[in-house]
Amino acid sequence: MPSSSSALPILLCGLCCILQQGRYGGAVHSFVLPLARTSSSSSSRKAQVQNSYYASAGAPAVDMSAYDLPLDRTIDEWTAVVQAPSSLQEGGVFLRAKNKELFVDTLQYSIRRAGGLGLILTEIAGGREDGIGITIIEEVLGDGNSARVGLVPGDSIVALSVSTTSRNGDVETTRVSTECLGYDATIDAITSLPPPTSDDDAVTLTVKRVRRQPKINVRLQYPPDTDEEDVTIELFAGENLRRAMLTRGIKLNDRLAERFDSGGSGDCGSDGTCATCVVGVVKGMELLSPMGQQEGQILSKKPRWRMACKAVVGYGMVEGDMTLQVNPRQW
Repeated sequence: MPSSSSALPILLCGLCCILQQGRYGGAVHSFVLPLARTSSSSSSRKAQVQNSYYASAGAPAVDMSAYDLPLDRTIDEWTAVVQAPSSLQEGGVFLRAKNKELFVDTLQYSIRRAGGLGLILTEIAGGREDGIGITIIEEVLGDGNSARVGLVPGDSIVALSVSTTSRNGDVETTRVSTECLGYDATIDAITSLPPPTSDDDAVTLTVKRVRRQPKINVRLQYPPDTDEEDVTIELFAGENLRRAMLTRGIKLNDRLAERFDSGGSGDCGSDGTCATCVVGVVKGMELLSPMGQQEGQILSKKPRWRMACKAVVGYGMVEGDMTLQVNPRQW
């Protein structure tokens, strides 16, 4: 293996492959997907819109790049896990974030192939005989096709696909998976794709990106006659308000609640009928998910109240501060 002072360029299927000393510890491989030179008329740098939906947090209402991490932090946080197959999930080796305050986002980009992608790939974990490892984008070259779509250093390419049209008009799509592959296996997969047939051909890149979870700081105020001091808790976007509060030791059973179910212990199982988990929203109503029809009917005379069991915080992946009154009927 060459030392850090001697890079060995190799011409491989029209792509420049360089073996060099890595910046992040140990000898690593960097793969340069060459630059494309295009006219200014076709060089829009606006990032592609992602049709993302973050489970209960809904579609993002903010620029998700605000939650991206710097490259050094991303390298430290990437890890891989083995997932056993089941009726609900596919088995295999998949990328994960080490820190529970982070999440792995999946993004997809369509990139023009003519002239190359303009990426430098680096292996940060690997050296195994089975080819398993972690390969990331170390650099997005400024004048390359990839600079125009929103890829960032630290992203890991997990799949590539190209579509070709035969002479009789049939469209054939070739897809290769590169998730949790070392450098060599990643390059083998990339170069196995059929070559472009025209200047308009594009490749679809699916990448995974480590991002921090948006946080919501919730100040809880208790009824004056309880003599309990205000408490501030930290929640993550997408958490159910009732479940999040209960797991953090916040009591929600309001003994004065006007029940809309058959009565009982005050724990209806989050059906949204007993109203024992109602909270008063002093500040930050916009950070909660929209009110459903049933909840709206039950709380029609209390516009500043929400059923915690039916509310999701950080809706739209938005961060912010909230102030809630616990057991508002006792105020």
